[in-house]
Amino acid sequence: MKLKVLGCSGGIGSDSDTTSLLIDSDILVDAGTGVGNLKLDELIQIDHIFVTHSHLDHIAFIPFLVDTVGFLRKKPVTVYATRETISILRDHMFNWLVWPDFTKIPNTEDPYMRYGVISLGETIDLDGRMITALPANHVVPAVGYQLDSGRSSLVFTGDTTTNDALWSVVNTMENLKYLIIEAAFCEAKRDIAIRSKHLCPSLLCAELEKLKLDAKIYVTHLKQGEDELTMREILACAGRFNPRRLAKNQIFDF
Repeated sequence: MKLKVLGCSGGIGSDSDTTSLLIDSDILVDAGTGVGNLKLDELIQIDHIFVTHSHLDHIAFIPFLVDTVGFLRKKPVTVYATRETISILRDHMFNWLVWPDFTKIPNTEDPYMRYGVISLGETIDLDGRMITALPANHVVPAVGYQLDSGRSSLVFTGDTTTNDALWSVVNTMENLKYLIIEAAFCEAKRDIAIRSKHLCPSLLCAELEKLKLDAKIYVTHLKQGEDELTMREILACAGRFNPRRLAKNQIFDF
């Protein structure tokens, strides 16, 4: 499997885009503003979107993608999410008020988009590419994902805070190669991180201590303006883990 980072920032501007990861050429994990970096012929190839949760920085470009390519495709785009997240998307985005319901356009028998329910712990097999929903701890229903090529695995935590349930699963992954984990706030905003169920450097470093496997660790969701400070604070407490900052356009083969 090949993963390209389309966006991994906590905001937009100055060549920053919000969360979206492209797997091979046909799968997205989240669809933040990073999707806007794809060309039309690349957008047409997207068959599956795996959503971690319903916050706008992770779903903002689903409507634009489907609206742009729906009539150019021969089958619907499948949006995978938990039942709770799908309900939020139906009620608050694809509701004919914010955006049309593309599960009914041009008709319900042959729509531009359809939903696929994925439950915590469930694995979707896409031509041998195994995508499993992992526990996340956020202010809305949320999951992370394990991407398993059979040769090795990459774990993307999505937005989460302290999360013992995640590590009990991750530590069983004998082929874990990469871990992408968030840190949305610097240490001075620890209180905000706790209240919004995100991580800051001290919380992140405490979480990494629960990891029993050897993996390369990358930090995502950093806020512009305090991103360099946050990484310095992480490196000061991360010890043996030596996490690196995730970068837009970075590519992982696994």
